[in-house]
Amino acid sequence: MDVKLFDTTLRDGAQTDGISFSVEDKIKIAKLLDDIGIHYIEGGWPLSNPKDIEFFQKMKSIKLKNAKLVAFGSTARPNIPVEMDTNLLALLDAETKVVAIFGKTWDFHVKNALKITLEENLKLIEQSVRFLKSKKREVIFDAEHFFDGYKNNKSYAIACIKAAVKGGADVVALCDTNGGSLAFEVQKIVKEVKKKVKVTLGVHMHNDSECAVSASCMAVYCGATHVQGTVNGYGERCGNANLCSIIPILKLKLGINCISSSNLKKLTEVSRHVSEIANLPQSGRQSFVGRSAFSHKAGIHVNAILKHPATYEHIEPALVGNERHLPVSELSGVSTLIYKAKEFGVDLSHDKEKAKEILSMLKDMEHQGYQYEEGDASFELFVRKALGLYKPFFKLEGFRTMSDTKESGKTTIEASIKIKVGEKVIHETAEGDGPVNALDSALRKALNDIYPAIKNIKLTDYKVRVLDSADGTAAKVRVIIESSDEEKSWGTVGVSTNIIEASWLALVDSIEYKLMSESEK
Repeated sequence: MDVKLFDTTLRDGAQTDGISFSVEDKIKIAKLLDDIGIHYIEGGWPLSNPKDIEFFQKMKSIKLKNAKLVAFGSTARPNIPVEMDTNLLALLDAETKVVAIFGKTWDFHVKNALKITLEENLKLIEQSVRFLKSKKREVIFDAEHFFDGYKNNKSYAIACIKAAVKGGADVVALCDTNGGSLAFEVQKIVKEVKKKVKVTLGVHMHNDSECAVSASCMAVYCGATHVQGTVNGYGERCGNANLCSIIPILKLKLGINCISSSNLKKLTEVSRHVSEIANLPQSGRQSFVGRSAFSHKAGIHVNAILKHPATYEHIEPALVGNERHLPVSELSGVSTLIYKAKEFGVDLSHDKEKAKEILSMLKDMEHQGYQYEEGDASFELFVRKALGLYKPFFKLEGFRTMSDTKESGKTTIEASIKIKVGEKVIHETAEGDGPVNALDSALRKALNDIYPAIKNIKLTDYKVRVLDSADGTAAKVRVIIESSDEEKSWGTVGVSTNIIEASWLALVDSIEYKLMSESEK
């Protein structure tokens, strides 16, 4: 059985709180989705806003390799001939080969939202689909609120999708618009619908009960061959069914052909790329593609994983383009430390006593507030220093920051640092948007000529976590800085009761790690 994937990140996903895709953003995402073999990409509602109109216009000159672009809209409005309905005409103007229209299938909505008779709604559905089919479009009918409608009035909900089929709909997607249906309810209803309506069935699930993925997969198990969802589960309220979970479940758990194995390996990259475009952090705990999806922290787990990954992993991470992560922490054992050290070329397997000593030092650092799960680069520096394998590239003689608020209300920050490289003492100052930015600029000015490789470093993320908040403004803070160059990214960590000092420690680790990496090439 083949299942077609229908992505609505650009339409439903764009309704997420905090997301505002530009036209260029939407084009980038469409290309990513096409590249991994998504079958349908819903681009937006042409009548709803100028941005979607522009998107469809620009997409006319972009050739998709795998996907069909879909324009979205509703059935015609009451009391208007379908051939004159502005919504349907806007769908045609988008010039996509496929259109998706939604129509009411819950009698409660027909009476209270549309305020028309049940019979009038059936005519709107049938006539709208027939009109679009007459224009040579592939038509997907989204049966809005179908599961709620079916629970309330079975015969009418079925009559609605039969009206769409009578009009010529190619696919009928049963929608759980309020997101309240559970998987066992979906199982029962899909089985019943399949007996009563002969058409390609799909599902469109929302996640308000945290069941969108399980309900979608259950629908496929019961015979649905069209699944709608979004990357990372983006969507209004609690989101839509997450295609980043549905795809590997269908492919790896149910053995259903939906995308190729080679494209499945791109899934993690696509998830993270789309989250960057959306300007939202990807959830580390997201199934399959999250950074912690194959993360093992407890020493017992790690010991077993190193013997055989299947002891604590339900699939191979590489199948979805992810990787195993063994963070070193106070819960770690010697096995974890040896494994992590081996990743950066240090073999501790023949000196377990030294490994135990380093582990004890590590636990002491964590007691002080350090955490290396997101600071792998700081961890590597820590181990190398503990083993005497690290030679510093510069030494701090001192730094200070000053703020100056003008009469206009604008505040400027100046940082001054003094460092020593070999026998040479260098003093530099720089202004910045804040104390960390100013320190970063001053340090770069001091080192650029000596170590030109640091010009390629970009600070991509900066996080501050207050520790022991009961201490108020005297509390320790942990600063995590994520940096990257053209080849990779790395995380560093600093801890202090002084946020500027904590930031400086993480910043210095970031630059030292880059310089160390360059020196080993």
